[in-house]
This record gives sequence, C-alpha cells and structure tokens, in this order.
Amino acid sequence: MIKANYPVDKFRDITTPFYYYDLEVLRSSLAEINRHIDGQPFEVHYALKANVNPVVLKIIKEAGLGADCVSGGEVQAALNAGIAPSKIVFAGVGKADWEINLGLEHDVFCFNVESIPELEIIDELASAKGKIARVALRINPNVSANTHHYITTGLNENKFGINLTELEKVTQIVRNLQNVKLIGIHFHIGSQITDMTPFQDLCVKVNELQYHFEANGITLENINVGGGLGVNYEHPNHFPIAEYEAYFKVFRDHLTLRPGQTLHFELGRSIVAQCGSLISKVLYVKEGTSKKFVILDAGFTELIRPALYQAYHRVENLSSDLPEEKYDVVGPICESSDVFVKDYLMNQTKRGDIVALRSAGAYGEIMASGYNLRKLPKAYTSDELK
Repeated sequence: MIKANYPVDKFRDITTPFYYYDLEVLRSSLAEINRHIDGQPFEVHYALKANVNPVVLKIIKEAGLGADCVSGGEVQAALNAGIAPSKIVFAGVGKADWEINLGLEHDVFCFNVESIPELEIIDELASAKGKIARVALRINPNVSANTHHYITTGLNENKFGINLTELEKVTQIVRNLQNVKLIGIHFHIGSQITDMTPFQDLCVKVNELQYHFEANGITLENINVGGGLGVNYEHPNHFPIAEYEAYFKVFRDHLTLRPGQTLHFELGRSIVAQCGSLISKVLYVKEGTSKKFVILDAGFTELIRPALYQAYHRVENLSSDLPEEKYDVVGPICESSDVFVKDYLMNQTKRGDIVALRSAGAYGEIMASGYNLRKLPKAYTSDELK
C-alpha cells in the first residue's frame, strides 16, 4: 500500500480527531485550474459548501477564484475572505428574505434563481431597496450525471431548478418584472462526475437553449455550467489533481459561446477534496467471531459521507508497515451506520496507531456535527506543521 507523506511524529502531539490540509496539493490544484482557463472567457467560482476553512478559503481567494454560495452564511464568509461581490454567485433552492437582502445590499454578481416564486420575491425585495437584481435562471437540462441519487440534481422533478416545460412561462415573467435583469442561464447536473459524457450532453442542451432565448429576442451575457467534477477517491496518492484538462476541454470543444459571453464554473470538491485528511487514533481492535473491528476516535460526526451516501474513503494506517489484515473500520458513535469501510485490507493495526481517512477535504470538516455532544474537530495545515 502506497502511503502519502505525513508529519506523523507531530500528529502524535495533537489531540485526535482533527483535519489536516496539505496546502501544496491545494495550491497545485488551483495552479492547474488557472493554467487551463488562461486566455479563455472562463470564470471559476469556488463552491463554498465543500469547505470554508479560513486558511483554505484565503488561498483560493488569492488564486483569483470567485465564490459560489448557497446560503447567506456562505455569502458572508466569501465577503469576509475578501472575495469581491462582483465574483459571488448566490444559488440555493430556498433563499430566505434576509439572505436575498444580504446579496442585494452587497450587490453580488448574480442570483441563480430556481423557481418562479423565488424570482418574484427577488423582484419584490429589490424594488423595496431601489435596486436591480441580476439573475440567472437555473434550468434542469434533464441530463443524467450517472452518480449517486443523492447528488444528482439536473433531472426533471428535482427540488432544484426550473424544468424545461416551464421555460416559456418563466421567460415571459422575467420580461414583465421591473427590478430583475436576466443576465444568464445556470445549470448543475450533479456531483462526483468522473465520466465526461454527461458534461458533453450538457453542452448539447446549452447550445439548444441558446437558440431558444435568441429566438425570443433575449441575449445572454453569461452561461454557468455549475460544477460536479469528481476526484479519484480510490487512489489519492496517484491522482491528487482532478482531470481539469479533460473537463475544460469538453466545454471548449462542445459548447458554442457567443461573442462577448462568459462561461462560468462552480467547482468545489475537485479543488479541495484531495488536500484534506481526517486524522484519527485507534481506540481498540475488537475481535469478533469472524471479523476484526478497528474502532477509531473519529466517527460520522467528523466525516458523515460514508454513513450518508455510502461514500468510500481510502484509510491508511500511518503507524504500521506490518502485513495487511482485513478489518471493518468503524467509529465510536452510538449508531449502526457509523462505519467507514467494511472488509478492508489495512496494515496490521493496534491501539494507539494513527490513521488517515483520505480525500476528506470536501464535505468533511464543513459537515461535522456535535451529535453525542462531541466536540467539533480542529484543523491544521501543512504550513503550520512543517
């Protein structure tokens, strides 16, 4: 088993569980993104829902990325990080009035609108402030992302977005509203997509919809294709950087931009997943009748993805180079779903060993909870622990 390099001796002096961010991996990912969008009419907005660790967010801001926010709290976090309002897009299926007002007060670049009632409320609130709200219509292109049903978002009759059958009606409503300005269309078909075919299918739909709007006399300044690019959870050591080259090439080759249009992306997981690990200590190795259980001091309170949608995370015993044995790796939470992985080959393990759960930089620390009255995990970076 090939393992990543970690400052294990320093880990022993830190109370577990905690998050560890390898900032060189993060910086390399950002450099790769900027290399592939250089010279293109492309703008990348980092999806804050993946991770809002202040150090991580600061580095992302310094790389020149904007922000994709799905709550007022995320809008405020982006502003606090120094991200310009002109680079903030505000999505989310259930924006409260105070959240919309926050976006209006700071004049964020765009509201990604997901329903007719939301469109009307944004117009009403903007009118009360004497403002014009820039909006993009989030359209469900009915493209399957071929991923877990919990993270598929672009199909008809999803809670997200506006269905194609509603498009004529929405277009007419937008024309009649005085305090919103339609500046683009927005899509997001799902998450953890590693096959580029769904993105090609999305491009076909976008091209068709461009003609629809042009036929109705509407010129779109912006096309936003969302995010969704996945990472390699099985082999984070071999593939620490996502397939950005193939991803951006799909849109360059298959999506026809009009002169002056900007293409926007909302990448999250692919930027931060591989730089983060959840570091835990082995509490016990329990011998069952036919199984061995490695019981960690981290559970789904620190990393809920395996319990929530059966996600896989590579587990590495950083303390052992002994031959591999098969274990169920579990947490201490009083729930049967608190299992990270079953029948897993890992170097022979004992109490006190330090274990890393890999590719946990996205939807890890940000989703941690205090269930069982557990303390939220702290976070450390490679810059701190040099």
